[in-house]
Amino acid sequence: MDWVVVLSDGLRTALGPQAAAYALLAIGLNVHFGFTGMLNFGQVGFMLVGAYGVGITTVTYGGPLWLGILVGLAASLVLALIVGIPTLRLRADYFAITTIAVAEVLRLIVRSSSVQDITGGPFGLQSIAPEFQRINPIPVGSYGIGRVSYPHGQLWTLLVTWAVALLATLVVILLMRSPWGRVVKSIREDEEVPRSLGKNVFSYKLQSLMLGGAIGAAGGILFSMGSQTVNADTYQPQVTFYAYVILILGGAASRFGPLLGAVLFWFLFAAISTALRQAARADLLPDFMSAGGSIGATVLTLVGFALMALMIFRPQGILGSKKEMVLGAR
Repeated sequence: MDWVVVLSDGLRTALGPQAAAYALLAIGLNVHFGFTGMLNFGQVGFMLVGAYGVGITTVTYGGPLWLGILVGLAASLVLALIVGIPTLRLRADYFAITTIAVAEVLRLIVRSSSVQDITGGPFGLQSIAPEFQRINPIPVGSYGIGRVSYPHGQLWTLLVTWAVALLATLVVILLMRSPWGRVVKSIREDEEVPRSLGKNVFSYKLQSLMLGGAIGAAGGILFSMGSQTVNADTYQPQVTFYAYVILILGGAASRFGPLLGAVLFWFLFAAISTALRQAARADLLPDFMSAGGSIGATVLTLVGFALMALMIFRPQGILGSKKEMVLGAR
């Protein structure tokens, strides 16, 4: 077992643009679940509309990148209104079911052959936002140390995506310190209290849904710009639950929990994947763990066990506090 390769692959993925995009997804989910107490199981839907907003604008209609970004963010706000207005007055379990259903319906719609001329159907869209790489100021080459290196295009995506994630974190911190944030957190604790003080609980929850959805859409926008493709099958329901794992790992309702959680999650995911592939090549694994696509399932199983251990010994997450912990959302 080459542990240098295992650790370097884990570190490279943990610092990469995919981890940063998932950090944005988890930051938005932190606004919904960690601070407001809303069980949103369809956060991937906001990621999807952000990515397709850019893709359809730039590829299908040949629009500029800045317009595609605005369309993606605007689409996330519209989706929040469509989902939130009829469902935010319902119980948490009904809201959770609605969000996951809406996200999956959106995915099936955009991959449908009937809208292939617009969305690319099951084939998706390629060459997304070429302007993004054209404005890359980093000279052609590879940058990093040893195996923890990135081509200039990937490094540009990495820097921009992590910068946006840090900016989103700062915005959320400032908002949660404001009067608006204090009302939102009081809704999480007991929404009858702010309602008795004359606060429009429904309006605050809708605003929180829109804010967190827009941050999740930003993750989808940057993810698609970095990969230069958008495909509906990327936005499966399990993406939302990866975001929940990231959030719980880092600490729900914590300031930097989503950032730390994203780094740790993708480090574990990549390092365990590399270790298992090396073990399979050395014939050290039983057939049921190495045959076909079993390694991916094994990785998810081991990451799940790690999360279970975390929930047993530190349920508030690494950076979270028991005072802020919310695992029974309203």
